[in-house]
Amino acid sequence: MAAFVGAVKLFFCLLLWLNILSSLQGARDLYEFRYPFIKRASSFSSSSYSSSNTDEVSYDYIIVGGGTAGCPLAATLSRNFSVLVLERGGVPFSNANVSFLSNFHIALADTSPSSASQPFVSTDGVINARARVLGGGTCINAGFYTRANSDFIKRVGWDARLVNESYPWVERQIVHQPKLAPWQDAVRDGLLDVGVSPYNGFTYDHVYGTKVGGTIFDRFGRRHTAAELLATANPKMLTVLVYATVQKVLFDGTGKRPKAMGVMFKDENGNQHEAFLTNNRRSEVIFSCGAIGTPQLLMLSGVGPKAELERLNISMVLHNEFVGKGMADNPMNSVFVPMTHPVEQSLIQTVGITKMGVYIEASSGFGQSQDSIRCHHGILSAEIGQLSTLPPKQRTKEAIEAFVKGKKDLPHEAFKGGFILEKIAMPLSTGHLNLVNTNVDDNPSVTFNYFGHPRDLQRCVNGIRMAAKVIQSDRFTNFRKCDKPTMEKLLNTSVRANINLIPKHTNDTKSLEQFCKDTVITIWHYHGGCHVGKVVNHDHKVLGTRRLRIVDGSTFSESPGTNPQGTVLMMGRYMGVKILRRRLGKAARV
Repeated sequence: MAAFVGAVKLFFCLLLWLNILSSLQGARDLYEFRYPFIKRASSFSSSSYSSSNTDEVSYDYIIVGGGTAGCPLAATLSRNFSVLVLERGGVPFSNANVSFLSNFHIALADTSPSSASQPFVSTDGVINARARVLGGGTCINAGFYTRANSDFIKRVGWDARLVNESYPWVERQIVHQPKLAPWQDAVRDGLLDVGVSPYNGFTYDHVYGTKVGGTIFDRFGRRHTAAELLATANPKMLTVLVYATVQKVLFDGTGKRPKAMGVMFKDENGNQHEAFLTNNRRSEVIFSCGAIGTPQLLMLSGVGPKAELERLNISMVLHNEFVGKGMADNPMNSVFVPMTHPVEQSLIQTVGITKMGVYIEASSGFGQSQDSIRCHHGILSAEIGQLSTLPPKQRTKEAIEAFVKGKKDLPHEAFKGGFILEKIAMPLSTGHLNLVNTNVDDNPSVTFNYFGHPRDLQRCVNGIRMAAKVIQSDRFTNFRKCDKPTMEKLLNTSVRANINLIPKHTNDTKSLEQFCKDTVITIWHYHGGCHVGKVVNHDHKVLGTRRLRIVDGSTFSESPGTNPQGTVLMMGRYMGVKILRRRLGKAARV
């Protein structure tokens, strides 16, 4: 009997394994069936579809960027109007690095031209990442989902009722309640031990205390991205082109204000195309390229600071000194907590929302093999999905070789454990974005000016102290089954854990201020560059132009909630419904 049971178990395990192997092979067939409107950019024909009586193809809306906001926006607008989405990356559905939680770090370590993640280095010395795939940041992030607090909604002037209709529209389709990992369970108990209370349980709401948030990973560890929201679109009214890189907006400058007429883009073979709007005055080009891509493309289209445009011989369409200004990123620092035994891999699940302007989060375990730890990731640190803070001028060939050697010499035990993460809420330090050249494929120069404001640095110090208290708490100590570490030991372990190229200072473990500066990393919550009131109006229409709008995080002056992805997803739906209702009233199909 035991042999029979064993054989049955083996049979079902084999079936499960074969299913996993075949799932990615069949993903392409599945998405082509479910999303027949997704095509390669090279398939574009100027006479393939027209919403007018002319032979030339034209669209009611052209959305540049099929990302976190762009996908829900396109799905919503297509219920009533013709929509063209132009996405510079490929599809996420058949990409194992995107699809599975266990491969989270690999997508960030992949620096190939076809990767879903495009690294960029800020002038501060922090290496960051921007998405290059249909679904945007939802394809490469840690998956945590939460709503913004009600004060944020009031500050940006959104309709609270429509906001509260738009969040659930997203949540019903791609958001899940996580199965709490042991590490996250221990962090929750530690946060409550040190007074980050009350315990608010599982909730999407942003409330003070300790809580468990949502996730876009399901119980099988499979990621659900913004691209899946396209399933609710009207397939007859939507065209999504992947590997379509928009190079600039085409304007008609004969009127008092320049009018967007369409866009110029190149396909995966480098061939040029033009796509045009209909003649209707309410047709629009909508930028949803994110906080890096949108100000960059706006300047490449001739809208931005005059001096910046003249420097690169870009024909000026409209002078606006504020394009690319007010760039901000929420600085994050981590404390590494070694364990004597491996722990289950987990990304962000538990969060402590404090009243001192910092959030405490956690991650644990690593989904890679011994070989992956020892592979050559250059200056990338795949183990925690984060990257070096070595200033660019110090990134010499010798420094990289030293990093690689140190990484190869690390014992596997160095990766048993996890991190307590401390993130600054609403940083006061801001920077700017400037063009390096006129090639849209190249990253612009970005400065975030981390800890430029002394209050940000003080909040980091307070956050590191809070993280240390969590680790030293009785319940977290019981989970670790180790003696309580001293603050100096915790910081020393974090500084010496050779998983980042960090310029060392002798007082890193003595001065918390120095520790914050030297170990600052990112959690990809950068925003700004096209602020409301300076670049766009309250309807997100670009000031001084016609038929041009921005719907993404570049318009934010602060990152909403503990993680912005929920609000950016909601924003796409919200703006889509708002546009339809203003244009059609009660006749809008949403």
